[in-house]
Amino acid sequence: MIDLLPRRLREVLAGTPELARAFLVGGCVRDAQFGRSVKDFDIEVFGVDYPVLLLALARWGKVDAVGRSFGVVKLSLRDGEQYDFSLARRDSKVGPGHRGFEVEFDPSITPEEASSRRDFSINSLMFDPHRGEILDFHGGLRDLQDRRLRHTGAAFIEDPLRVLRGMQFIGRFDLTADPSTIELCRSMAGSQPELAVERIREEWWKWATRSIAPGRGLQFLSDCGWLGYYPELAGIHGISQDPEWHPEGDVWKHTLHCLDALVDQPGWIGADESTRVVLTFAVLLHDVGKATTTVRELRGGRERIVSPGHESEGGPMAADFLARLKAPLAFAPRVVPLVENHMAHLQAPSARAIRRLARRLDPARILELAEVMTADASGRPPRPRGRPAAVDALLEGAAALDLQASAPRPILLGRHLVVRGLHPGPAFSGILKSAFEAQLDGEFHEEAGACQWLDAWLESRGQRG
Repeated sequence: MIDLLPRRLREVLAGTPELARAFLVGGCVRDAQFGRSVKDFDIEVFGVDYPVLLLALARWGKVDAVGRSFGVVKLSLRDGEQYDFSLARRDSKVGPGHRGFEVEFDPSITPEEASSRRDFSINSLMFDPHRGEILDFHGGLRDLQDRRLRHTGAAFIEDPLRVLRGMQFIGRFDLTADPSTIELCRSMAGSQPELAVERIREEWWKWATRSIAPGRGLQFLSDCGWLGYYPELAGIHGISQDPEWHPEGDVWKHTLHCLDALVDQPGWIGADESTRVVLTFAVLLHDVGKATTTVRELRGGRERIVSPGHESEGGPMAADFLARLKAPLAFAPRVVPLVENHMAHLQAPSARAIRRLARRLDPARILELAEVMTADASGRPPRPRGRPAAVDALLEGAAALDLQASAPRPILLGRHLVVRGLHPGPAFSGILKSAFEAQLDGEFHEEAGACQWLDAWLESRGQRG
């Protein structure tokens, strides 16, 4: 791992006697062992107090003591690189929530004692940059090899956020939870209300943007008894589906398969972080409306399981889910229309239908909807994964109209009405709305056609200027 350290950080560690007992800890050590690139390096320092650490690091650049209460010094090197150094500490749970800890800094704390307070064994690994050795006090290397998620020790229960961290770690690294960890998490199932929503959302965001096996992460949350905090997800457990179309089982199982298919799709892999969030939550929530719409009825002489209207039913439910996470306002307007229109490829992709679909989706895009539709179709094992022909047809039609990545914009504008002697007022919006409906119906496609439509519209109402 020594080769992964930036040159300037190696110089600081080697050239500062006060850092003789400094170790890399946490995610950077874990990710290096997984063979993943490391961007953030956390350094934990033993055997010194805060003033000594502050003065020692000041020799290398600018130091920031804003993290003094947590024993953290931020070092900004002269070339712009930044690193966080933290003193080893003891945390004692004295009250609810993430603020309910009493922090004690003690230079005599040992690395083994400090590591025992970390959440999972794979995160308790430490790296000694002076000797080039991994310190493994809790079997983290073995758990990495076995791809097992196991809590480090009894202190795990002091922070309920660790259950959600377990969800996203399992999703990110395709791990299997140790049964003892699941049981411990189940004992904590009543403690999520202690957590700030912002901390909860951060873990969901990591799950949504970094997972390679998101379905496994969600199943862990279910196994731990935590789905009660997410009624939209709890509601699809055990909701039957017609086995002819869904041989994989109930809506919950289908959703997990869909999520795992999504993160293998090039459109998700190549997406920016915000689009990954949108696509992941759209797939997560695409069938939540089935919880209230699924019925059994006779069709063609046999009983079928159907969920009429589940798309439109699921839209408000998706909005509620995101609202409880306090998702940034830009996300629900993109996620909800993807949920409400994820069956749109089942209608003929006429130019009129595509224009109106693109308009309904806005600010989401048809390209994004195609990713959701493909994941939906791919989440039905043992049926093979793949994009349905109907989605190909939709994309081809959208490409012909240049609407794959955009929504139609009104061609007829207020200035066209002013030129014809009309004065801005309440009637303007009605005319422009009628014009846009005509545009979506294909009555005109360019400015000249829009002006001809307007002249005919005004003449039919005796308003020609």
